[in-house]
Amino acid sequence: MGFNGTIWRLRRGAELVGEIAVDDPDFPWLHGRFIPGPGYDDTLRDLFDRELALLERLDEEGSDESAEAWETVYGEVNRILVLSGPQGVNVAEFLLHIRGDRAWFRWIGPDGPDGSGEAARGVHD
Repeated sequence: MGFNGTIWRLRRGAELVGEIAVDDPDFPWLHGRFIPGPGYDDTLRDLFDRELALLERLDEEGSDESAEAWETVYGEVNRILVLSGPQGVNVAEFLLHIRGDRAWFRWIGPDGPDGSGEAARGVHD
């Protein structure tokens, strides 16, 4: 299955948070246009902004403290949001970043290229 042109959906419960239209399948990372849905509010926007700021700090410092801070914020993303692939199947785990109208992600789960979910291993690659 090719990933270019696929649509991935991000939900909070039954509410559509947004869609990611993949236009740069640099596997294992997929990059695309983020199209906000009704559920993409200021709280989620702030959560993703904080996540990226902490990730940048982690990349610069590499300290245990910055790793824990990033993991705490990203844990919140995984706790409240679900990502589903083009066939509508929820992925088991995902790493997603959103900045403005761009999103990039990788995943583990049933929508992996062979169903094995190998795509998300090694989140800092």
